[in-house]
Amino acid sequence: MPSSPEKIRIGIIGCGHWGPNHIRNFTYLPDAEVIAVADINPERLTIIQQQYHHLALYEDHRALLARDDLDAVVISTPTRTHYEIAREALLADKHVLCEKPLCHSVEEGHELIALAEQRRRILMVGHVFLFNNGILKLKELITSGDIGRLYYITAKRTNLGPIRQDVNSVYDLASHDISILNFLLDALPERVSAVGRAFLQDGLEDVAFISLHYPNDILANIHVSWLDPKKIREITIVGDKKMVTWDDLSRIGPVQIYDNRIISHPYYSDFGEFQLLTREGNVTIPHVHMEEPLKLQSQYFLTCIRTGRIQLCTAQQGVDVVRVIRAVEESLAHHGQPIEVDRSPAAQSREP
Repeated sequence: MPSSPEKIRIGIIGCGHWGPNHIRNFTYLPDAEVIAVADINPERLTIIQQQYHHLALYEDHRALLARDDLDAVVISTPTRTHYEIAREALLADKHVLCEKPLCHSVEEGHELIALAEQRRRILMVGHVFLFNNGILKLKELITSGDIGRLYYITAKRTNLGPIRQDVNSVYDLASHDISILNFLLDALPERVSAVGRAFLQDGLEDVAFISLHYPNDILANIHVSWLDPKKIREITIVGDKKMVTWDDLSRIGPVQIYDNRIISHPYYSDFGEFQLLTREGNVTIPHVHMEEPLKLQSQYFLTCIRTGRIQLCTAQQGVDVVRVIRAVEESLAHHGQPIEVDRSPAAQSREP
């Protein structure tokens, strides 16, 4: 682990859609230095070199991992490669920030957790929306009790593309919202049911509707799609005191608080009755400081490396997301049949 005054030396594996954003963020952080990148596509490396002349370039990530002067790596490759590359990186004694989802199976995740613990290395998952200040505001409102008892949460994440060819829309898009819901509710769902369709590519659902049943009788629903005319990133939370929305694309503020609720009103005729009446109040738009979540995530990763401790976006939390996704996949395969999420203590692993 580098001493405090030294910069943490970073390597980026995967320079496609998301990798260049990691290069940019870590390059401009004062306590980090990107020294090498790897990608199997030489054309991508050429583009990176034109902007960052000082970087060492590798077409084989294993050559990058062999460097002794590298402290940590960021893995932003296709999902099905995450496990193997993360495993190789940990065996090379590198700290790892792996894009979501961490792996394709729970068993792979448990192996990575054990390896990170054995090697005493940080293994962090890039659930970047947990560093979104709008999402953190939702967490604050839930924790403070301002919303009251939670009834249900809905999430919608749609767009026309980009269309993945390695995983379906559940792995690609719903993994974001599952991580957010688990974070907001501090729990795993007890069971899930899901339906979806693969309209564009056989075996890869481009649209899915997912129902999740969380403890305390909280219902959640996620709609994800690559095949939609509008880009939407929204969450609605309904409680017995207030209702809250989060819109990541809103220009007036990502969070809006509605002082709306249903109240019971006594009504007396020949016998005692009551009526359920709607109460509509003011809409409040709290100030949410806008800052790039990926930058905050990058800073947190560096802090975890220096302190040797991690509490957010841990490998175990990443495995929990994969556990839910696998249940969703099973439900999809059985046309919406409810599937219990594995929540047994035996399925839990210790943190690295």
